[in-house]
Amino acid sequence: MGKALAIDFGKVRCGLAETDDMKIIASGLTTVPTAELILFLKDYLKKNKVDEVVIGQPVDLRGEISEIETEILKFIEKFKIEFPKIKVFRFDERFTSKMASFFISQSGKSKKKRQEKGLIDKVSATIILQNFLEQKEK
Repeated sequence: MGKALAIDFGKVRCGLAETDDMKIIASGLTTVPTAELILFLKDYLKKNKVDEVVIGQPVDLRGEISEIETEILKFIEKFKIEFPKIKVFRFDERFTSKMASFFISQSGKSKKKRQEKGLIDKVSATIILQNFLEQKEK
């Protein structure tokens, strides 16, 4: 059994999170510039067994899909061509950035560290992945 990986996709950078091998706990992995994401994944997937990827689905408060969805769909097409054996799931990422900011603010990190956008992206990916795991259990 392989890990699950989550991607909080952004125009500039993407936050990534991974599970342990038993798919119990999600942990922040890293932040990668969006332009380098496929290259990063090729290297990461050579070294790690991953059988599913969860990609955040940007939905606004009215339940409408955000404009970045077009870019995400293009990325998913490329991903499926590069890694055809890995299942791709989508998960509503509503409020994850706000929750990530809150958790970071409660962590005791310095103000400069708390404002680091890459950290927010990585924590957002972790929240997406943990919520996905919890929903799968039901």
